[in-house]
Formats: sequence, structure tokens, C-alpha cells
Amino acid sequence: MKKILIVILLAAAAILNPAKVFASDAWALAAEALGVLAAYQSTLKEMLALGNNAEAQMIVRKQDMEKNGVDKNKHDVEIVDRVMTRLVNDGQYELRVNSLPFVWSVNDDEKFNAACYPMNYISVNRGLVRNLNGDENQIAAVLAHEMTHGLEQHSAKSYAQAVAQQLGAMMIGMNVDNGRNIDWGKFSAMVDYSIAKNINVPVEYEADEGGFYLMTSAGFNPGGGAAAMNRLGYYVRFETRDFLEFDAHDKPGEQTFSDHPETEKREAKMAQLMSDYGGGHVIVRKVDRAYKVLIDGREIFFSMNRGDDPTSAAINAYYFAGGLSKAFHDYDSIDGWNFRRVGNKTDFLNDDFAYRELRALSELYNLGEKVQTLVELAYKYESPRTRQRILEADEKRKLSWEKIKSEADAAKVKAATQLRVNADIYNDHGRGDLALVEIERALRAENQDNIAECLGIRARAKAICGDYDGALLDADAAVDKDPKNLYNFLNRADVRHMRGELDLALEDIDRALAVDEKNPIPYKLQAEIFDERGQVDKAEASYKKLYELTKKNPRIIPLNYLEKIDPKAAEKIRKKKSDKETPDENS
Repeated sequence: MKKILIVILLAAAAILNPAKVFASDAWALAAEALGVLAAYQSTLKEMLALGNNAEAQMIVRKQDMEKNGVDKNKHDVEIVDRVMTRLVNDGQYELRVNSLPFVWSVNDDEKFNAACYPMNYISVNRGLVRNLNGDENQIAAVLAHEMTHGLEQHSAKSYAQAVAQQLGAMMIGMNVDNGRNIDWGKFSAMVDYSIAKNINVPVEYEADEGGFYLMTSAGFNPGGGAAAMNRLGYYVRFETRDFLEFDAHDKPGEQTFSDHPETEKREAKMAQLMSDYGGGHVIVRKVDRAYKVLIDGREIFFSMNRGDDPTSAAINAYYFAGGLSKAFHDYDSIDGWNFRRVGNKTDFLNDDFAYRELRALSELYNLGEKVQTLVELAYKYESPRTRQRILEADEKRKLSWEKIKSEADAAKVKAATQLRVNADIYNDHGRGDLALVEIERALRAENQDNIAECLGIRARAKAICGDYDGALLDADAAVDKDPKNLYNFLNRADVRHMRGELDLALEDIDRALAVDEKNPIPYKLQAEIFDERGQVDKAEASYKKLYELTKKNPRIIPLNYLEKIDPKAAEKIRKKKSDKETPDENS
């Protein structure tokens, strides 16, 4: 792969001037007017390239974990994994052809935050999970918001905007060779500051709105976004002790600088989205410290704080209203609500995750009959235009995602090739699940120029995921389709290696070498199999050939074999390792 030159922007808050707000889709026009279009386009091109580099994605994830630590609380990680898996698998969205599948981790940072990097890596702080009390609907709202930043490539665009404007910052060039030399400190600073502070208010609202529809389509409660904003607002006002955790330069009522508009306004917008989603039948109204839920202007639920949680009134109201809105959205008549008597109470709807809080609160306060009465009235007097608006909005979102999918499928050969390359990189990192996502997109691409190799890569991904029989079928098909491509033999060799068929794997490696004996990869696989079988002399011979073909790159040879092949190189590595492990007396 070519070297990708990216420009990293580092700055101190004190030297920044408030950035003029532009709508993200109009910024190229603004850049042209300001005479910085070339800088904007050049930086954007490089950031989009980095954002489509699976190696960079894997490296950034690894560096995040090394820098910020891994959340040691298994429960936190399980919650985020559960939420993200549902968003990724069940949410309504499509990836652009130059966007990677989403990857995420939960780090050990206690700050209330999450971030989406340009290559669709979502870093989730344990502080976010804890401060949202592990609430999956609220966490889904925040992570769907971050996913929308990734889907719309906001980070790349905003960073390009920051570079073009310069913002009084110092510009530092850094060569990134296939993602291997990314400086995490600089890169995270760019995301945490340069990008975050230049994401303008319209873009944040866009991420809020996109996140709302993403989370609701994945089956979460539509009230989760407003509930999360309410919780964030309380945290900012009363709980955080770090005055730098959120922008110290912000002033109430000003929305020209902060990356996040005032939480009250975001909460109101999320509540409006929730109401509109259900045709406007359900609204939440704040009354002093309590919250009312109304169906077509008639009160159905009065929510007050319960226990020690000062945000419980708002959260319960939003979840009650959110469940109602989802049902109004999903069902065009009262029949879908399935009202029924259970014992001496009225129950309704089903066990879907989004209805959980609504049904629990209804049972607690015995509101089933009242809900049924008001829902009957709502449908009785509902305007036909109300249902039409719901259907039109759904269709518009569906068509917009279908357009992105069609554009990705019709992408040029170079873009289709990169899908295949990224899938192979994921295999190298043991992420067969991600490789399968990318390779299916590659196979779907109309201008894919190497179907045989795609099948070989898919075979390897299937084997990594444990589908050994399916893997061998694909590997055989790849070889049959193109027996002149040594990588098809190597992919089948890897599949057979994972199946435990070592003799057959070695035969495929020999076939690959017959195609090209100067390629180092077959020797690496061969050496690993010989070593695994205890055939040390043969393994050493293969590693020696690998060493010669890689221009004596010591990093690619295991140290125990390097000591025999090149003792001086092994000694240098051992010394560097020793120096690194020895603490500095002056530190």
C-alpha cells in the first residue's frame, strides 16, 4: 500500500478563536470562498483514505487500549458489546464504499464520553457506561450518535475543515505507512480536540437525528435519546468535578464554538423526534421537577423522581412516551396493540425490548385501561395525513440508504479492490467476522476485478469463524477459478492448516511456490507449519529463505530462529527489548 500523508493538528485551547459555523455539506463552497479549497480537499482525501484503511483501524484500537487501558469490569463491556452488536446488526444503515465496518472497545477512562474515529473505530469510556447507569437505551442513543458521525464521515470532513481554516494551530506532518506508524498521542488529540471542537452545531444535530433513527430501527426505545441528554445535562451541572471535561469556554446561549449544543436544546429536539416518530400523538411536558406524558393532549402518566436518582422522573417519562410512540409508529390501528386482560389488569403490546419500561410502569401504576381508552380515541380521530407522514418519512429514509448501497455497489475498480484488501487485513488480525462483512461487499461490487481471490479470502474468514466446511468449499472454488494466483493456494493452505490438515496445507504451499518462488509469504506459512510439527531444521530453512526475501527484516523472524540465522540482528533486538524493560533511574 502507498504511504498516506496526513496532517495532524495540535493546538491549545487558549490560542483558538471561535470557528464560524458552516453546514458540513456546504463547507466546500465556503472553503472556495475563503481561498482554502485546495487545502480542504487535499486533507479530506487523505483522511478519507486513512478512514478506509483496516490496518489503521486495528492499530488505533490497539493504541487506545494501551494508552487508556481496558475496562476491567466485565459487566460494562458486556453492555456495550450487546448494544453495539444490536445497532450494527439490526439498525437501518449502509456503509459507503470507502467506509469500514464498525469496531469498538471499552477503555478505562472515567470521563463521560465516547468518540468515533475516522476509520469507524468507536472508543467508549467506562465513564460513559457508569454515568448512564448501564442503561442500554441511553447508551444506544449515544453510540448510534457516534455511528452516525462515522456513517456521514464527519470526523474526516471536520478535520479537513480545521486544517483549511488553520485555527491558529501548529501543523505537523507525519508519514503513516499502512497505519503502522500512527502516533496515538497526536491522533487522539486530533480527534478529541481538533475534530471535536470543529464539529459544528448543525453536524451535532445531524448526528443526534441520525442516531435516533438508527437506534429505533434497531429496536431500542425512542425515548432513549432524550433520556440520555437529560442525564448528560444533570451530570454537567451537578456531578462533574473536572471543569475541562467539557469546554470551559462555552457560555450559556452561545452555539458558535462548542462541539455539543446545550443539552437542554438537544433534549428538546430528541423529544420532538420521539413525538414525530409516533405521528405526534405522544408528548412529554415538564412541570416543575416532574414530567407529564400526554396522548393527544390528555394526560396518561405523571412521572416524579423515585429513589436517589434525580433524573428518574425524566427518564421514566421519556421511556413511557417512547414506548407509546413506537407502537403508534408501528401499528396503523389499535389491533396491533393487543390489549388484553391479565388477572385484574389490562396488559398490551409484546415483549419487545423497546416496550419494556412502558409495560412495567403501566403495570406498576395500573394504567392499562387508561392507555387503552386514550389509544382508542387517538386512532378514532387520527387524520389520514398523520399515517401518510409516518410512511413517507420511513420511505424517504429507506431510499436514502438504498442510494448509498447502490453507489457502493457501482463503485470503481479501485474502491472494489480496497474492500478485498481490507477483508484480507481483517483476516490477518484474526477478525474473520469483519472480513466477512467486507468480502461480501467486495463480491457484491459490480466492478470487482478478482472474484477468485475474494472467494479465497472469504474461505479464510469462514475458517477463522469456525465454518471449516464452508471455508474449504470457497477455497476449492477459488483455486478452480484461478489456479495461476498463488494467493488462492495460500488461502486454501491456511484453511487446511486451521482444519488440521497439515500435509495438504504444505502441498498447497508448494503449489504457490511453483507459481512464484520469490514471494516470501509461502515460506512464512511453511516455516510456521514445520515449527508446529517440531521439524526445526526445515522450519529454520524456510525462515532463512523468508529472511533473505524480505531484505533481512528481523521483525518477521521469531527470535529463537533469528538467533541461528543472524545472531547479530537477534542481539540488537534483545538489547532494545532489555532497554525498554529497564526503568530509567531519572524518571
